[in-house]
Amino acid sequence: MGLQIAIDASRTTRAQTTGTEHYALELTRHLIALNEGQDDPHQLTLYFRDIPPPDLFPPSPHVQQRVIPLRRLWTHVGFAAALNRDRPDVTFVPAHTLPVAFPGRGVVTVHDLGYRYFPQAHPRHHRLYLDVTTHYSVQRAACILADSEATASDLQQFYNVSDDKIRVVYPGVTPPLAEMTFNSAIARVRDKYKLPQHYFIFVGTLQPRKNIARLVQAFDRWSQANPGGAALVLAGGRGWMFDEAWLQDVPNVYPIGYISEEDKYALLSGALALVFPSLYEGFGFPVLEAMHCGTPVITSNTSSLPELAGNAALLVDPLNVSEIATAMDLIFSHGHLRYRLRAKGYRQAEKFTWERTAQKTLKVLEEAAGVGV
Repeated sequence: MGLQIAIDASRTTRAQTTGTEHYALELTRHLIALNEGQDDPHQLTLYFRDIPPPDLFPPSPHVQQRVIPLRRLWTHVGFAAALNRDRPDVTFVPAHTLPVAFPGRGVVTVHDLGYRYFPQAHPRHHRLYLDVTTHYSVQRAACILADSEATASDLQQFYNVSDDKIRVVYPGVTPPLAEMTFNSAIARVRDKYKLPQHYFIFVGTLQPRKNIARLVQAFDRWSQANPGGAALVLAGGRGWMFDEAWLQDVPNVYPIGYISEEDKYALLSGALALVFPSLYEGFGFPVLEAMHCGTPVITSNTSSLPELAGNAALLVDPLNVSEIATAMDLIFSHGHLRYRLRAKGYRQAEKFTWERTAQKTLKVLEEAAGVGV
């Protein structure tokens, strides 16, 4: 007999998605598809804060949807009350925070502990909430999914979580549709955002942890040695503690704001390289998304990024502006290097699929349902 599995789907209906929302949406979609192929399917109940679009998930007789229209304290009041009523065998929360009171066993995904490394990059109340709820969640959970070995190590270091409770399950990365990488799509986004033909690109929220100040300094240093060579495109919304001074007096920098998935892949496909010198990542989706587009990658030699990049990227010290600029020059000046990284990137990106993520996640949920808490 199949299990009753509750899934927090509250993040899947957000209009503007970051990596966490994308993870929740794609993993839930692939869990539904995988469950349909089982000999003894489980019953999945998805809990939403907002009414989901009718085509958000594939139809299935083994899926129920519950909407809990509560604006505040959704997780700890609305979701918790529904779980106490429905009594599932296991509850899965794909983003850090289990309810403070719910029955049965739980599985939680911890994406990163960046707030422990860069507390100044978060509002104080947000940082305290993350710390308290993550500490509770990793103690309450029967099993914990970590996005990377780096995050698993951080859980052991900061919260003294036993190794046998953690399962490293890499997220998948959605390949672009072919037409998003065509020359016509690239020309469309260049015209839309008024970009020159040659550009480096960064994708992500513009905030201190993403190392935007040093990235712009490195580009400025490179462009002074290569006047008119290329621009720098910053694709992402302005986050907490964004500082306009990062961009002042540096020509050919294009902060284009939040972009759609379709535009993102076209912009990546047209770029000389993704430059992603983040100070800390639990899992850096843009690295693998760029590789899917055949775009060379420059990224940091810290946190999870070497795990994701393998030997398919140029790794740099994110604190060394000169090193970032040198990597940009290597990409710009050496066509054979771009070709080699492109080939390696395709192979590396193929290792990260949502089908594999769903298979491993479902196995953990089944395991947790038989584990006492």
